[in-house]
Amino acid sequence: MITLAGCVIVKDNKILMVKEGKKDCFEQWNFPSGHVEEGENIIDGALRETYEETGCRVKLTGLLPISQIFATDDTHILFRFKAEIVDENLNVDHKEILDVKWIDIEDIKKMKKEELRAYSVNIKVIEELEQGKVYPLDVLDKNMYGIN
Repeated sequence: MITLAGCVIVKDNKILMVKEGKKDCFEQWNFPSGHVEEGENIIDGALRETYEETGCRVKLTGLLPISQIFATDDTHILFRFKAEIVDENLNVDHKEILDVKWIDIEDIKKMKKEELRAYSVNIKVIEELEQGKVYPLDVLDKNMYGIN
């Protein structure tokens, strides 16, 4: 099982998205996210991945529904956090990311399957966001994650 964590950062009806540079998802847009490292908690993983892929520091404001994805190689558990920008310094990590930019939510919803990574999962995330399915961070263990 692989644990993934990332952020959905909304500002002025736009979401900060990254264009993937990895072979299996080349040039597809995605929310900043990635693997949680061994011994790392999901909050730290989401913050680290967001910073590595975008150059931005964020503050987590809630947790979207958790997804389970059955991939050909493994099962992935995906934690997506709603977040706000603390320090916007758009800076692309060219090892894995081709571009980073704010994209209007309606434009994301109009993307084709080839344009949006994990299309059905990411469209569902936007629907859940629009439906207000964002849960307080205290649904997570306060002691383990250092939540106030």
